[in-house]
Amino acid sequence: MASVNKVETEDEYIHVRFRDPDEFDEIRTPDWAENPAHSVSEGSEVRMGKAEGSDDWKVESVLIQKNVGEDKAEEQAKEIAEKIES
Repeated sequence: MASVNKVETEDEYIHVRFRDPDEFDEIRTPDWAENPAHSVSEGSEVRMGKAEGSDDWKVESVLIQKNVGEDKAEEQAKEIAEKIES
């Protein structure tokens, strides 16, 4: 499991980044990731990345609604990433 790389508060979300987006050839917000994400934090989004030449998708970042606060957002993002990558 990747560790948290960076936590940034943006307009509507707290962006919890696990991996550098430059590592990936393609980044998506897949619909199937919505269920595990919403089971932890309603309204959250998961961005998945795929490196060139690989079939493996990895969690690049998780966006948690801003009202949660940075500390709790980081905890929730780790829980979401664990659910998806386990």
